[in-house]
Amino acid sequence: MATEGGGKEMNEIKTQFTTREGLYKLLPHSEYSRPNRVPFNSQGSNPVRVSFVNLNDQSGNGDRLCFNVGRELYFYIYKGVRKAADLSKPIDKRIYKGTQPTCHDFNHLTATAESVSLLVGFSAGQVQLIDPIKKETSKLFNEERLIDKSRVTCVKWVPGSESLFLVAHSSGSMYLYNVEHTCGTTAPHYQLLKQGESFAVHTCKSKSTRNPLLKWTVGEGALNEFAFSPDGKFLACVSQDGFLRVFNFDSVELHGTMKSYFGGLLCVCWSPDGKYIVTGGEDDLVTVWSFVDCRVIARGHGHKSWVSVVAFDPYTTSVEEGDPMEFSGSDEDFQDLLHFGRDRANSTQSRLSKRNSTDSRPVSVTYRFGSVGQDTQLCLWDLTEDILFPHQPLSRARTHTNVMNATSPPAGSNGNSVTTPGNSVPPPLPRSNSLPHSAVSNAGSKSSVMDGAIASGVSKFATLSLHDRKERHHEKDHKRNHSMGHISSKSSDKLNLVTKTKTDPAKTLGTPLCPRMEDVPLLEPLICKKIAHERLTVLIFLEDCIVTACQEGFICTWGRPGKVPAEHFCRQEDRMQGVLQDQN
Repeated sequence: MATEGGGKEMNEIKTQFTTREGLYKLLPHSEYSRPNRVPFNSQGSNPVRVSFVNLNDQSGNGDRLCFNVGRELYFYIYKGVRKAADLSKPIDKRIYKGTQPTCHDFNHLTATAESVSLLVGFSAGQVQLIDPIKKETSKLFNEERLIDKSRVTCVKWVPGSESLFLVAHSSGSMYLYNVEHTCGTTAPHYQLLKQGESFAVHTCKSKSTRNPLLKWTVGEGALNEFAFSPDGKFLACVSQDGFLRVFNFDSVELHGTMKSYFGGLLCVCWSPDGKYIVTGGEDDLVTVWSFVDCRVIARGHGHKSWVSVVAFDPYTTSVEEGDPMEFSGSDEDFQDLLHFGRDRANSTQSRLSKRNSTDSRPVSVTYRFGSVGQDTQLCLWDLTEDILFPHQPLSRARTHTNVMNATSPPAGSNGNSVTTPGNSVPPPLPRSNSLPHSAVSNAGSKSSVMDGAIASGVSKFATLSLHDRKERHHEKDHKRNHSMGHISSKSSDKLNLVTKTKTDPAKTLGTPLCPRMEDVPLLEPLICKKIAHERLTVLIFLEDCIVTACQEGFICTWGRPGKVPAEHFCRQEDRMQGVLQDQN
């Protein structure tokens, strides 16, 4: 970890860094931005966001990149570490008047070389469906702002669906849309479907089916981001009130909650196997939350300002083998868990595939995740065995992941850790860290479940029993802290009311909702590097590189160790020599 008081050296922009895998190097020729490459004046503008999609075309160069800068939206062929970016030839470019794009998401299920569906959310509340390949605008949702007038903070396609998408607003509401339905010419009227602690869900009352299909009101203040679990069954939401709330998406049940140390939560992501959730926010911390145990298991301190993005790296994993001991899982459990790090873990998988039921040495997996913040720093973190299984004695009070000995047996390795009770390990994430490939097979069932929920309305959900859910939570503190209100099937005057209870931060501190700093392990970053002049807004892990972006509108590619072609380094050396000659 970088030391304080480094003076000029601390403020220097880094162009490379080293981890246990090797050297990560910034590739200047692979930088994307506006065609003029002029830094964008970001005062008062919305964060720069980046979305990826792979079109699976025959050329072998099917990656496409979308990013917003101010009022502009760009769509490029992404050449990654292979070739230099050609900014003079965007596939599509749009400039908007009176509003700014704030977020966007590709539909990976329907993308082809001839057509791609891209959702774009805007600062005035609208959502646009466009096809940047055909250069068409298909539909505009919430056009008259009758549904919500506040800024769109997050938009995503529902995993496994070709037509359903979810939109979050700074009003604290989320809406479920179907691209096939209209939004109507009048403001929607709602009927209460379900409510619980600090949330309510309504259906839209109308004679014919219209958007939105569902309205979620969650917490207090803006709903800053949401993320679907890798299997698409759960939804994690982070809000300005500082709460993480995790829902079962289909049954609309609250699974668990967590409170930030202070301030709002700004970002959230799932581990590739769906076992852990990481959040970041205004407390300058990254917080790791166990989905199974519904509790905070670690915090990470490395940023000096708000954390704007957190993301897991599904392509990096560390495997440690120890002395023989009993393991309760099967070889398939090992294979499934390690598959999310498929690029780096190919040799690992081949070793595991040779194992049989009589040869059961423990294997421990180290999760890698990253974060970027308004302090212009990139941090990488390793989540290790001694953090994941706290019932075993910690080897030290503060866990320094940056000095981890990858060759030694893990402290507190436990064979039972591999399988999740009652859950199979979800499939690996695709290249874009968005929708799982296996979601295609579930497309019909997902759509039918959600459409069925709308069609049957309140009567279907009124038969659900919350006692079944509570019986599945064995620990008493889970019942106390995450209990839901009763399901109401009444359509009354209180349709828009949420059972909001003002939470006193002083009362939550020291509880399972928000443990004290000394009560959970404190991670230190593996690396912590200043990589930009302006605040960072994007962090995406791809198979052969890491992509970051800052508010000036520069999208940077960092080549992974061993993934950068030799000619890339030659071009960079030539470029540097030219700069030196000009200076002389």
